[in-house]
Amino acid sequence: MKRKIFAPEHEEFRATVRSFLAKEVLPHYEQWEKDGIVSRDAWRAAGKQGLLGFAVPEEYGGGGTSDFRYSAVLAEEFTRAGAPGLALGLHNDIIGPYLTGLATEEQKRRWLPGFCDGSLITAIAMTEPGAGSDLQGIRTHAEDRGDHWLLNGSKTFISSGILADLVIVVAKTTPEGGAHGLSLLVVERGMDGFERGRNLDKIGQKAQDTAELFFHDVRVPKENLLGDLNGAFVHLMTNLAQERLSIAVSGIAAAEHVLELTTEYVKEREAFGRPLAGLQHIRFEIAEMATECAVTRTFLDRCIEDHARGELDAVHASMAKWWATELQKRVADRCLQLHGGYGYMAEYPVARAFTDGRIQTIYGGTTEIMKEIIGRAVLG
Repeated sequence: MKRKIFAPEHEEFRATVRSFLAKEVLPHYEQWEKDGIVSRDAWRAAGKQGLLGFAVPEEYGGGGTSDFRYSAVLAEEFTRAGAPGLALGLHNDIIGPYLTGLATEEQKRRWLPGFCDGSLITAIAMTEPGAGSDLQGIRTHAEDRGDHWLLNGSKTFISSGILADLVIVVAKTTPEGGAHGLSLLVVERGMDGFERGRNLDKIGQKAQDTAELFFHDVRVPKENLLGDLNGAFVHLMTNLAQERLSIAVSGIAAAEHVLELTTEYVKEREAFGRPLAGLQHIRFEIAEMATECAVTRTFLDRCIEDHARGELDAVHASMAKWWATELQKRVADRCLQLHGGYGYMAEYPVARAFTDGRIQTIYGGTTEIMKEIIGRAVLG
């Protein structure tokens, strides 16, 4: 089915993204995978190409557009290229709204130009060793010391944790924490007491640095409070719909791409004297996956349109997130099976799609959390 959500300018942008990937990302990606981290030069190149800060006002160096379709194009093309390590979506779609929506004028002038030119890489630190999706369990805390906050605690599984120059930290600013006692504090590279632990060894997305972060009596200036004091819970809930939609967009793009690869493979690979595509079982497998992808794509495109108009709600974003990522996982597994032994070889794209995509049903809120949100809304 022909997609109808993109205008000519979005397709022109798609060509720009593909050119950027071909020149600045794909030639270096194998080395980044070995290093466990991407080059900062790639971030600066992305900024120069205009791939950072779409929604940031032009006066701070951004694109000045809130049209999420540009983010969708970026996510789709990076997914198809198999290059999740350069986490531009995290930077633009997940962290960007906190800075554009909550920062003071002084903070915007301090942080947004670097955010847009790639010289300032960002991360958000919510997850702790003992607290994942449950914000009530956060133990990292900050004490009010007059002209600064004294921050102590630790975070884990923080994407871009090694490279990040600016980290938005979710911390308790009241003894009880929870929904009414959490705040967002911005910790900057070089602050005394801010330390990075291991670059964690993951089964997939090897080029994307994911780290432990430690805060030992970090003096965070009062002017680095982002948003309202004790208002983090509301701020986090406000921005989760876009985060989950962004993950879902990558999910359906990944499923479609691995299916395309597998369709070509079964046409060429022979068994019992004829192509695999000549076997009824193979045709049925491909037919089922193609149908599931087509149905999911239709729903996702509707969600993208709704979000571009500011109409996407948390329930439908949760539906999109769990369904698209579970489909991605299921399709990657079935396509690997159809590749046989070759699917288990790391040099085959299907193997990387299998390992890189496995995190999709976990981060941004697990499938189980998404179903809980939907269930509560439906049942009241």
